[in-house]
Amino acid sequence: MRSQRYRGSTQETRAVRASKVAGLKLAQVVEGADQLPSKPTELNEFAQRFLAWLDSPRLEDKTKTYYRNGWRLVKATAVVNTRLEKITSDRIDGLKFPGSSANANCALRTLRRMLHKAEEWKLISRAPKIKLMKEYGRSVRLDDDAERKLLAAATGCKWRKRTSDLFRDIVILMRDTGMRSGRELYRMRIENLDWENRVILVPDSKTPEGRRLVPMSRRVLELLHQRCGARQQGWVFHLHGQHPATYAP
Repeated sequence: MRSQRYRGSTQETRAVRASKVAGLKLAQVVEGADQLPSKPTELNEFAQRFLAWLDSPRLEDKTKTYYRNGWRLVKATAVVNTRLEKITSDRIDGLKFPGSSANANCALRTLRRMLHKAEEWKLISRAPKIKLMKEYGRSVRLDDDAERKLLAAATGCKWRKRTSDLFRDIVILMRDTGMRSGRELYRMRIENLDWENRVILVPDSKTPEGRRLVPMSRRVLELLHQRCGARQQGWVFHLHGQHPATYAP
């Protein structure tokens, strides 16, 4: 059935009962046979249907972004050319992904969601169980010593002065404000800087609770004054017309 052989004992000694058990097992295998594809489907081929499903308006944008990033990781592995019914728990356990455990779990959750959709759409009889990796919380603090080491290491990169200054400013702002890099810090706008009250408005964050006012330390105030100059609006980190989301220092 679907290029897979099923063979085993019914554990029955009487022919009549054995025939009935075999019939039940066969029914389980061919359940939904009228909806099965005419030929085996590989994961890479199935991904086209899955990605089209992600465009559903019922899904949150964050969910779509998460699964698209997960697929980017999955398609870099050998499992991408494997037929859906051949993707087993043991095969998945052997996959390797770059980066942290959280990065690997993004790929594994995406693969799990894909296989469950394949089961729902009657492309496979049952999705395999996928075990996630253990994630560890943050353990390193950006203190005086860590800041000195980061800036000292940056001097060995032989960057241009503009790049070195940008890296230094980002490190200082990350430490003194605690702002997240991508959505909060890199996208900081001059209109959201309250110079008189020495606070920074964060209008958009990872969570709704992330919208907040962040106080400026003395060196943050001096740094932002120097970087913004006489400008009254626009991106704080403005590099040759680039949107801050397109680069990282």
